[in-house]
Amino acid sequence: MAKKQDKKTFYITTPIYYASGSLHIGHCYTTVCCDAIARFKRMDGYDVYYLTGTDEHGQKVQSAAAERGLAPQAFVDGLAERIKKLWERMDISNDGFIRTTDKEHEKAVAEIFTKLYEKGDIYKSKYVGKYCEPCESFWTESQLADGKCPDCGREVKDAEEECYFLRVSKYADRLRKLLTETDFLQPESRVKEMVNNFIDKGLGDLAVTRTSFDWGIKVPFDPKHVIYVWIDALPNYITALGYGGDSGMFDKYWPCDMHVMAKEIVRFHSIIWPTILMALDLPLPKRVYGHGWIMFDGDKMSKSKGNVVDPFILTDRYGVDALRYYLLRSVPFGDDCNYTNELLLSAINNDIVNDLGNLVRRTLAMSRQYFDGKVVKPQAFAPEDEEFGEKLTSLIGEVRADMDKPLLGKALEKIFAVIDKANKYIDANKPWALFKAGETERLNTVIYTLLECIRVCANILLPFITKYPRRIFEGGLAMKTPTDFEGCYFGAIDKYSTSEIEPILNRLDIKKELKELEEIAEKSNGKAKAAEKTEEPAPQQISIDDFFKCDLRVVCIENCEKVEKSNKLLKSTVFDGERRRTIVSGIANAYKPEELIGKKAVLVANLKPAKLCGVVSEGMLLCAVGEDGALRLVHPDGNAGDKIC
Repeated sequence: MAKKQDKKTFYITTPIYYASGSLHIGHCYTTVCCDAIARFKRMDGYDVYYLTGTDEHGQKVQSAAAERGLAPQAFVDGLAERIKKLWERMDISNDGFIRTTDKEHEKAVAEIFTKLYEKGDIYKSKYVGKYCEPCESFWTESQLADGKCPDCGREVKDAEEECYFLRVSKYADRLRKLLTETDFLQPESRVKEMVNNFIDKGLGDLAVTRTSFDWGIKVPFDPKHVIYVWIDALPNYITALGYGGDSGMFDKYWPCDMHVMAKEIVRFHSIIWPTILMALDLPLPKRVYGHGWIMFDGDKMSKSKGNVVDPFILTDRYGVDALRYYLLRSVPFGDDCNYTNELLLSAINNDIVNDLGNLVRRTLAMSRQYFDGKVVKPQAFAPEDEEFGEKLTSLIGEVRADMDKPLLGKALEKIFAVIDKANKYIDANKPWALFKAGETERLNTVIYTLLECIRVCANILLPFITKYPRRIFEGGLAMKTPTDFEGCYFGAIDKYSTSEIEPILNRLDIKKELKELEEIAEKSNGKAKAAEKTEEPAPQQISIDDFFKCDLRVVCIENCEKVEKSNKLLKSTVFDGERRRTIVSGIANAYKPEELIGKKAVLVANLKPAKLCGVVSEGMLLCAVGEDGALRLVHPDGNAGDKIC
């Protein structure tokens, strides 16, 4: 007996996301595209590993956490949960979710850094130049665009710092050949950008550590240096597979078949990442794909510009399938695309409701009306039916060819062209007239052909829109949802037993919807501006039960000192009647340490411990805020250990 061949593997990744503010459909786009590709490959017989995750170290994160009065770890924990919740809402089928604060990742990055240093591909020197904090990128004067960051267009500042450098210049010739003599980077427009803007201007070595912040992975042999974001972030694609360990996943899935990201970080994936891999003597990814931006009124969608579109609001109103469909069909993969609510609503009405929804609704209704849902495969077909059947049978091959490029919008275009053909087939054959004329055999053939079209198209649509096709199979067609494309040919089913199902959506009143979406956006922007102005959350009422969850105790402050590397934090030793605790408080601007020794305060004793500037705080001291904005500790009566109720 011949040995069964192992499945061919396919490894695809999104970038790891940094999103401290509101999540928007720009965050969804890459992830939904990768999800459709991953789902398609799984159904096409591949052993797929689909990775996404979060980038959680760096100066931006530390600053954002400090602004919110949070420890960096607590801040990124919340970030990761928000992103996971969004991916769950969007029905993302990722196999792995990596966080750069994962201990396994941190350990592997430290080992990679040490290996590159010992090999001579990382060396110590001093950086003098320009720095873009939003991008966390160093630039030379010649690399700036009109004096600003060439990636994001923001202001840069002068920087001088002792750093370790990655010897990118050593690999310049190999990188040029990689970009110009292979199809490693796609689409072609990205290749021209990288060669013209970076390779031709001369590749300098890259600063890969910092000493001005401490939220990151320390250099093992020089701990005052923190490993810089790209040396930390980019290796996630191999550390997630257990690189350096013995899990077997790295050998199974690497090299990656496809890294996908937005065009602003293509430079790091097509120049810096290959440099790291070349220095490690590891195989390079097979393909890096840099797609375009979703634009809003001609500008890149971003929280700072106030033009974000909330995917939770859209999916609440129109469902996940509608947003997934719009992103995959209407945004040309690789190019920029302008988003408007009107374009989304038009796509829903024209494609999902009119074309797909009406085909399913009409066909299932006719099968029930004319045959009580019992439709059998005819003995013979008319030439027009056979022509339609041939189109159905060839559809999966045409879609597969587009997905391999990948041209996701083109693939959906071909599926909906067949759906459109089916609607025209109904109009041409007039089943109602066949029924009235008593032509039962021909009527059965027409309804069977339509049911086959719905079945094959729903099967191929499963990677793209994930909810409605399942409802078609398990409700309307009363059969199991397929897990592969084996049945994607005309005539595969001998007998149907159908039921009617709820429509995917009812036709939308676009004028009304646009008005309501505009009102929602105004309310949302108003709340955001108010919160930004006051920097205070909206008041929220709690129950008496919620209040009693807080363990409030009188404590005595026995000792107090400043926290190193912080101008705001004081470290106090307090006695709560049972034991001594260390408490870190952001009150250094209000009190000198010696002023607090011997004072009484109110402690939230059951607060989860948090690490602030390297010091673990075991609770929180309550303060009041005066009209002048000054902080004042709440000083209670009572003895240390007394509970406040």
